[in-house]
Amino acid sequence: MIYYIYGISITTLLLIILSIFFVIIFFIDLKHYIIPNELTFPLMIIGFIKSFEPNLNQTIFPNYINSLIGGVFGYIIIWLIIFFYKKVRNKEGMGLGDAKLMAVVGFWFGWASIPFTIFISSFVALFFAVPSLLKKTRNMSAQIPFGPYIIIGCIIYVSFANQIKNMFL
Repeated sequence: MIYYIYGISITTLLLIILSIFFVIIFFIDLKHYIIPNELTFPLMIIGFIKSFEPNLNQTIFPNYINSLIGGVFGYIIIWLIIFFYKKVRNKEGMGLGDAKLMAVVGFWFGWASIPFTIFISSFVALFFAVPSLLKKTRNMSAQIPFGPYIIIGCIIYVSFANQIKNMFL
C-alpha cells in the first residue's frame, strides 16, 4: 500500500521501516504489555535524523525543529498523564513505553501529529474496551496495552495528514 501511494522513493523506504517496527511493537505490547526500548530508541533516532533531509515528502514529514518539538511534546504529554494518574490513584496507569512510542510519533511526524494521535488512539481504545467492561469480562483495573492504539492512531494520522493539516493549521 505504501509503495502504491508513494512509489519508489525515500518516503516509501522510511514508511516501510516504520511499518515493520510498528507491527513488531503492536504484537509485543498486545501480548506482553511492554514496548521495548530496543525498538523505540532507533525509531526516535531515525525519525529525527530524517527530518534534516529537505527532499522528503513535506506533507507528512516535518523539518528538524518540528520533529524535535514533536518528540519532546509526545513524550511529555504521556509522561504527565502517567505522573498525574499516579498522584491521584497512587498506582501505575500507563508505562513509559507508551510515552516513548508517542515520542516516536512526534519525531517522525511533528508536533501536529500528537494531539490527533492521542485523541484517535484513546477513542479506538475506548471502542474496544467498553464492550468488555459492559459484559463484565474485564474490570476497570485490568491492563490494556495502549501501544497498539497509538499505532492505529498514528496510521490514521499519516493516512489523512494532508486533510488534517488543511483543517487545523
